[in-house]
Amino acid sequence: MVDRIGFIGLGRMGKSMALNLRKAGFDLVVFDINKTAVTELADAGAAAGADVESLARQCSIIITMLPSSKEVEQIMLGEGGVLACAGAGTVVMDMSTIDPLATDKLHALAAAAGLSWVDAPVGRLAEHADRGESLIMVGASEDDFRRVKPLLDAMGTTIYHCGPVGTGGRTKLVNNYLAVSLCQINGEALALSQRFGLDITKTLQVLYGTSATNGQLRMNFPHKVLVGQNEPGFTIDLAHKDMSLVVNAAHASKVPMPVAAAVHESFSLARAADFGGQDFSCIADAICQLANIEKPRVPSNWSPD
Repeated sequence: MVDRIGFIGLGRMGKSMALNLRKAGFDLVVFDINKTAVTELADAGAAAGADVESLARQCSIIITMLPSSKEVEQIMLGEGGVLACAGAGTVVMDMSTIDPLATDKLHALAAAAGLSWVDAPVGRLAEHADRGESLIMVGASEDDFRRVKPLLDAMGTTIYHCGPVGTGGRTKLVNNYLAVSLCQINGEALALSQRFGLDITKTLQVLYGTSATNGQLRMNFPHKVLVGQNEPGFTIDLAHKDMSLVVNAAHASKVPMPVAAAVHESFSLARAADFGGQDFSCIADAICQLANIEKPRVPSNWSPD
């Protein structure tokens, strides 16, 4: 039997991922509260699901890509939720970044309902999702991993089976802790360079030529905040959410992470200053605004190479 795939959550990342599944020829049913996104997928050949219940009843693999634990639990639980309506043997693959304790709870509830659970959060940026070049971290049994692997290959180019259920999301938290913390450090360094009156392009050339180099500063910043581009690939709001997950998970595991707590509060300040919807590289702009420093900018035609 050929699996019919349900996809719930057609936001900035999810819509591109669903479109790539359609391009690969998968039989797809989609649902989102944003009807414009549903229409775009329907135009690409997907079926539009009327609601979560009807989607769950007709699909044997159900993918979710949602903003937080709250939304995942809302569509999973209750009389019309996925866990109540999906048929026995259905695989539910959550690709959201959520609290690992929520993953553990939903996995247990899914197993009690005769369903399989896979956690498969996505790495890299929205433009990578557009091109089907995401990195995906998967927590699943061996059998379930083999079953969803063709779908993962349609959405990403780098797939890691991290271990059993729960390991994908926990790997994502470790990854995002580094990514978001480095973003904060980059913002502070660039603000300091502007306070010193340094030429931003010369400063970057020095930083790129020493052990101070990091991927965020080299790949993301020159194409985003440093050219005045705040259109998000990954928002400050989402970075704050992920750092909340990191800090909460660290507290639950009794791991002291004072830098994580400080970065979390810095992003709280950025959200309070209305930067929440901007790309997370714009933490540099938020820090400069707090310090009353002119924002760092490079010429639009400048290249780090």
